Amino acid sequence: MFRINIDGKEGQFENQLTVLQAAKSMGIQIPTLCHDDRLEEYGGCRLCIVRINGRRRPETSCTAMIQDGMQVDAFPDDIEKERKTLLRLMTRNGEMNLSGLDTRKEFYRHLAHYGLLNEKSQETLKTTSVQWADHPFIRVDMDKCIDCYRCVRICEEVQGQFVWQKWNRGDKVTLLADGKESLKESSCVSCGACADTCPTGAIEDVSVIDKGYPENYTRSVCPYCGTGCEINIGTRDGKIVEILPVRDSPVSKGHLCVKGRYSFGFASSTDRITDPMIRVNGSWKKATWDDAIKVVAENFKKIQSKYGPDSIGVLGSSRATNEENYLAQKFARVVIGTNNVDSCARVCHAPTAAGMGHILGTGSATNSFDDIEKANTMMLIGVNPTENHPIVGARIKERALKGANLIVIDPRRTELASLAKIHLQLRPGTNIALLNALANVIINEGLVDRDFISDRIDNFESFSESVREWTAERAAEICGVDANKIREAAKIYASHKPSMLFHGLGVTEHSQGTDGVMAVVNLALLTGNIGIEGSGVNPLRGQNNVQGSAHMGCEPSKLTGYVTIESGRQRFESTWKRKIPEKKGLDEMQMIDSAVSGDLKALWIQGWDVYLTNPDMKHTEKAFNSMEFIVIQDFFMNETAKKFGSVFLPAVTSYEKDGTFMNSERRVQRVRKAIDPLGNSKPDWEIINLVAKSMGFGKDFAFSTPEDIWNESRELWEGGRGITYRRLEKGGIQWPCPSEDHPGTKILHTNKLTIGKKTSLAETQYRPTVEVTDEDYPILLSTGRSLFQFNAATMTDRSGNRAFRDTDYLYLSRSDAIRLKLEPGERVRLVSRYGEAVTRLSVDYDIKDGTAFATFNDPDVSLNQITGPFRDSKQNTPEYKVTAIRVIKA
Repeated sequence: MFRINIDGKEGQFENQLTVLQAAKSMGIQIPTLCHDDRLEEYGGCRLCIVRINGRRRPETSCTAMIQDGMQVDAFPDDIEKERKTLLRLMTRNGEMNLSGLDTRKEFYRHLAHYGLLNEKSQETLKTTSVQWADHPFIRVDMDKCIDCYRCVRICEEVQGQFVWQKWNRGDKVTLLADGKESLKESSCVSCGACADTCPTGAIEDVSVIDKGYPENYTRSVCPYCGTGCEINIGTRDGKIVEILPVRDSPVSKGHLCVKGRYSFGFASSTDRITDPMIRVNGSWKKATWDDAIKVVAENFKKIQSKYGPDSIGVLGSSRATNEENYLAQKFARVVIGTNNVDSCARVCHAPTAAGMGHILGTGSATNSFDDIEKANTMMLIGVNPTENHPIVGARIKERALKGANLIVIDPRRTELASLAKIHLQLRPGTNIALLNALANVIINEGLVDRDFISDRIDNFESFSESVREWTAERAAEICGVDANKIREAAKIYASHKPSMLFHGLGVTEHSQGTDGVMAVVNLALLTGNIGIEGSGVNPLRGQNNVQGSAHMGCEPSKLTGYVTIESGRQRFESTWKRKIPEKKGLDEMQMIDSAVSGDLKALWIQGWDVYLTNPDMKHTEKAFNSMEFIVIQDFFMNETAKKFGSVFLPAVTSYEKDGTFMNSERRVQRVRKAIDPLGNSKPDWEIINLVAKSMGFGKDFAFSTPEDIWNESRELWEGGRGITYRRLEKGGIQWPCPSEDHPGTKILHTNKLTIGKKTSLAETQYRPTVEVTDEDYPILLSTGRSLFQFNAATMTDRSGNRAFRDTDYLYLSRSDAIRLKLEPGERVRLVSRYGEAVTRLSVDYDIKDGTAFATFNDPDVSLNQITGPFRDSKQNTPEYKVTAIRVIKA
């Protein structure tokens, strides 16, 4: 126990803190400028000096550790006088232009407190530095810099980017971005951490400069990837002017990426659709909500009556809340009478849910993001976190920089691959061969966890036989990697525990996607890296609520809580007082096929641009042209709506409504309304209620608030019963959480697997994809996302991100570009067996010869014109990662 007295106030602490931390916890605010809770202590500004009894000189409270019986004077006269002198020096004896300081931040507050704001007339003050104004989100004015170096330190310690650097020495020292007076032209990833930590406003958000300081902040959750970062939405005059990270967020630790931090402009975009629209004689006409709902209800009833309930499908949204996805699947099953309900989890992580669920019993992350800092080894398979899940990526990067082993399995040399101890740069489509070889090495080298296998695995011998022939040499030939590297990777993963696995769409979006996930799980089970800190199998989900949308029942074979229809039927029918359809439902890809064959006649699509993002656009186009009625519910007139929509129902963004999201680590968090809906747009849940009421099911959908919906869903979901809105006000909770006195579950499978005491390893054999290269199509293409744009760019393209990435690019190796006589930046035509697309070329030294990578964000490119019809054999997830193409000048 540490007892301390600060200015006559007593405090007791179990753990040894700094004096500054102890003072803060006691409600004593010692002035400081170089301190940030997210950073290692620095003691550079010396503003936090205190006098400690028995010590000759004042000490910085941010570096001095408390001792039992310590007596501290925080505000004696001589210390206060020295603080004032230090602050005056920071203003360059009054020569700093104080008029542009951020009045919300520490430096301004300290100057005001010590009476230094008006020491000189503002008119006589001069600007001494150049302003940087080329970045769309961040403005730099070094005249306000006080050399606290918080920008340098947060860029290094939190983001791991090392953009801000000190140049020169003594009074000549200056700060530059990669040696330049330009953030936009540097390696800056625009996370905004430097602007957030800057205590003066020398680095400031452009939105605040242009629109003024926020009047209110609302705590909510980012609407982009599945990390689930918490955000503080700053509003002024009813509009968003700034978004800041939540400092005490357990997920993001006071950090955000460019999308969460700055990509909010879409909410007020001038092309938001804010009134219902009905297509009349080929043209869109504005309508009232009553008229639009009536058209939707009448057409659904007509088609239902004429062709039967299974002629209609409902697609929930991974951008919508848990509550709204719960209603979407309830609407399909209760109002329409069909299990034809799905979400875009289908085209990304359905194989994860199936594969992990089959072996472990739960198809979700086994561990938490906080285990990153506890892992000794991290293996990344088919996932690029620094671009697609940047906050998780930054945490992995920082852990690797501090000495943890990092193994990356990816066809591209990603940023994390460049930091990895081992990078296995395999050929696209050969995951199973490589994963089986890793298992082979682990077994043959005697690196398995014998006790774990004895307790929890029932087919170790037969599994060992199934991978016996998958030697490192055999896999090396198929995958195009060095056999010795395969052996080394296996040894490091198995020997340097705890070891943590991350996988993404590079595993799932293959014809053997589900098998690939199971092969990943095999590695964790063989080595006992399940059920302990710093380990596990952890899928990084693509969209903000892709975990929640499927878990709430937007899945044709599952109900809320991801239980099978048969196991949950009695409970749900009892609560709903309605029968659940008996007939097996169609997933989204099957719905498209069914429409082509003439069976599916109508589709309600909520928050998903199916036409732009589905593979094999010709097939998708044929499907939509075969349907009689298509309802689009979104923020914008997306490509599906433009070309095929019958009715458009304008939905609000997550900034404009309440509810919950569920992130990749099973954490349910509150989404809170920060601004009023734009125009006449409505929350998705209200729209579903209105359609249900118009179809005669008002009593079944008599919900007044999102909390009402949540309470019904958690009544049905055993693992979520303890997660109440009241509890969520204090922070997110990870399921399973079966009761209101349960704390939630950070790590699954600690004492036993969810599936039972023992399970079986998956005996999967590698099957080459049908999509292969030949003389006509010699390059193997994978598609995916980029840092500055998100999926179909519906939101990011309207938020300033185009300044960094204005279209899609094809990334080709330098050797292939030279061989094809192509130049960087020129327009190239990509030709596959299924279609053509034109985009720009980027020559990439991190791409292997004979392979290529392209993004799919730009509707003008419509890259999915060239992706093929092949799908995961078990879950129908498209094989986006393998398409044979040729590249020619456009």
